[in-house]
Amino acid sequence: MKTTKIVYWEHDGMWLGYIQDYPDYWTQGESLQDLHDHLRDLYVDLTSGVLSGIRKVDDLAVA
Repeated sequence: MKTTKIVYWEHDGMWLGYIQDYPDYWTQGESLQDLHDHLRDLYVDLTSGVLSGIRKVDDLAVA
């Protein structure tokens, strides 16, 4: 099982978050569990190779 770090917080009754390696792509949930489910789905979408132009932190050049 692969693990990844996420960043999340609660704001106005909603949970918001993103995958640390993909900070440009946020999602939300009505509960923390709902957010985790959305983040899991988002991770699959971002790493499947089906979508083009996905920016990952490791891919960003440091100037």
